[in-house]
Amino acid sequence: MVDRINDIAWQAHQGSVAAIIQVLNDKLTKSGVRIRAVFADGVLQLLCEASQEEQLEQSSLVEQIQRILESIAPRNIRRIKINSRIVREQQLLWLTELERDDQLLWTQEITLAQPNVLKRLLKDIQEAQAELGQSNLPDYSPLNNKIKPKKVSPVKLRSAFALCLLLSLGWIFYSQFGEQLKNLVQFDNKNSLATANTNEKESGVLSNSFNTGAANDSDDFAAAVRLANQASAAGKVAKNSTQWLELAAMWQRASDLMKAVPPAHSRYQEAKIRTQLYKKYSEAAQKEATKSQ
Repeated sequence: MVDRINDIAWQAHQGSVAAIIQVLNDKLTKSGVRIRAVFADGVLQLLCEASQEEQLEQSSLVEQIQRILESIAPRNIRRIKINSRIVREQQLLWLTELERDDQLLWTQEITLAQPNVLKRLLKDIQEAQAELGQSNLPDYSPLNNKIKPKKVSPVKLRSAFALCLLLSLGWIFYSQFGEQLKNLVQFDNKNSLATANTNEKESGVLSNSFNTGAANDSDDFAAAVRLANQASAAGKVAKNSTQWLELAAMWQRASDLMKAVPPAHSRYQEAKIRTQLYKKYSEAAQKEATKSQ
């Protein structure tokens, strides 16, 4: 098992600036470019130095650095500002120097592409497994000085991995299709209202519509839906105070019917929501009646 304390690539992935510098310098050794870096104000500032200007050709050097950093995928680092100049001996406060330095060859800011969400999650799971395996160190008993290794059950490891994978896939599925599922539920509710509406003839007189909706019905939910559909149609033609008051009474009656739906009903939860909704419609109709007086 790799010792994470000495795993430079892993430390660079975790966002260690010192490890990132070491990886970059190792990769760019043949080109004669030396890298210095500091993380400030959410930006990783890189200083590329070489003895000759030809070694600091902008397009190729920027491309190399971006490719290396994206392979590392350092955590919490996206913006990179690359600066270049001919090598100097000064080592301290070089970032402050850059702000007033007139001898820079060029400077360019880049943004690292983020790895695929699923790949990143799988990589995190693999790292967690590696950490778990690494923690499986021998236990030295003070009684007999014998090494007692702690064993982790393979079944537990596979179960933990499967659970993490399922949670990750579920989160990804919801982020991609959550809104579509919500729209599908709303569409189904609209269809149920339209189906109920086809079973009842529309009435042009508000008082007659109210009496029809108030008729005895063995299913309070269906009766409330029919009455709500009638109220919705009547609301489109209501003009005077009397009509708005009758409309308010219709919505209140529909709310009362929904409230009477028993808990054993298959759509009891929906009835609770509609009870409050119809009550709000009744209050709105009463306000319109007040305005029309």
